[in-house]
Amino acid sequence: MTPVEEQIAAIKRGTSEIIDESELADRLKESIKTGKPLRVKAGFDPTAPDLHLGHTVLLQKMKQFQELGHEVIFLIGDFTGMIGDPTGKSETRKNLSESEVQENAKTYLEQVYKILDKEKTTIEYNSKWMKELTSANMIELAGKYTVARMLERDDFDKRFKNNQPISIHELMYPLVQGYDSVALQSDIELGGTDQKFNLLVGRDLQRAYGYRPQMILTMPLLEGTDGVQKMSKSLDNYIGITDSPKDMFGKTLSISDELMWRYYELLSDLSLKDIKDLKNSVSSGELHPKVCKVRLAKELVARYHSPADADSAEAEFENVFKNKNLPDDIPTIPSWDGDPQWICKLLADAKLTKSTSEARRLIQQGAVSLDGEKVADVDLQLNSGQEYLIKVGKKRFLKILAEV
Repeated sequence: MTPVEEQIAAIKRGTSEIIDESELADRLKESIKTGKPLRVKAGFDPTAPDLHLGHTVLLQKMKQFQELGHEVIFLIGDFTGMIGDPTGKSETRKNLSESEVQENAKTYLEQVYKILDKEKTTIEYNSKWMKELTSANMIELAGKYTVARMLERDDFDKRFKNNQPISIHELMYPLVQGYDSVALQSDIELGGTDQKFNLLVGRDLQRAYGYRPQMILTMPLLEGTDGVQKMSKSLDNYIGITDSPKDMFGKTLSISDELMWRYYELLSDLSLKDIKDLKNSVSSGELHPKVCKVRLAKELVARYHSPADADSAEAEFENVFKNKNLPDDIPTIPSWDGDPQWICKLLADAKLTKSTSEARRLIQQGAVSLDGEKVADVDLQLNSGQEYLIKVGKKRFLKILAEV
C-alpha cells in the first residue's frame, strides 16, 4: 500500500477541510499495518437524471482513494432523495416519488463508471436499511440528536429567525444521512463544503451508537461556466457528463482563464506538478491560455466519450466557431519582438478603435474577442511571436501572424 505521506498528499489535493488530519494519518497507518483498507463513502441523492462536472469533484476524489487501495462506497440516496436535502434551501423542497428516484438512480449507475473502477466500487442504496427500521427505531434515532443542535444549522437558523416554515421531515434528513454512516460503518465520508453539517451529524451518530466516528473530507463546490455560482442545471451554468462532445468542448472553452486552473486541480488527472508547469508556462508567455484550455477540454471529452471524439470536437470548434462568418480580406500584421503589448494600445495602433479609451470601453461592453473568446480583462497583455485573431464589434477584424 502507498506510504502514509504520499496518501495524505493525494487526499489533500483540492480538499477544503479534513476533520481531522492527525486522525487521518493514524487511521492510514493502522490500515497499512493491518492490511485492511479504509471504507470511504459518498452519498448522492438521485434528484435529477444526469450528473454534471460539479458532481464529479467527489467522484474524482473517490477515484483517488481507489487508486490508493481503499474501499469506495457509492451510496445512492434513494430514501433520502424522497425526503429532499434542505441544504441551502429557503423553503421546503418538493418531494420526489419513489419511481422518479429509482429512474434517476439507474442513469447515475450508467454514468459513474466513466470515472470509478467498476470492479472496485461498492454500490449501496440507503433504502436497504432505512426501510427496515421500525417506528421505535426511528424514535430512537431521533433521540440521538437535539432540536437545539439541529437549529444551529445555518439554513435552518435563517428560516427559523425569518418565521419561514421548517417541516419535521426536513429535520430528519441529516439524521437519516448520518445513520447511513452508522449502517455502513464508514471510516471516511466525502461531501461538498455545503454538506459539512450533515457529515458532522454522521460522525456524532456513529459515536452515539458505539462506533468509532468517521473522518470528514469536504470538497469545494465547483463554480459553473459563469465563474460565479456553483454549477447547477437550474442556473444553466453546467457542463453535463452526458453532454455531446461538441457541447462539452465548447462549454469548457467558455470558462475564464482563472477558473480554468480550478477545473484542472479538481477535475484533471494531471499531477499537481504538471498543472503548475502549465500555469508557469502561461505566466511566462510561453503558452497561450487557450492552449491549456483546449487540453483540458479534450481531456474531459476523452474521459466521458473517447479520444477520437475529443479530436473531432476540437476540429469542429476551430472550424465552426473560430472561423464563423469571417471575411476573406481580414487585415494582417506581423507579430513583434520583445515585450508583451497592451491590447488596448494594439487596437488603437491598428485603427480598430479610435483610442485606447474606446478600446477599454468596448472590452468592458463585451464587444472585443480574441481567438473566438470574449476579452474580459482591459489590462490584457498579448505576447510576441504568437498568432491571434481579434474581432471588435461585428465587422472589424485583425490577424496577428506568428512570423516575426
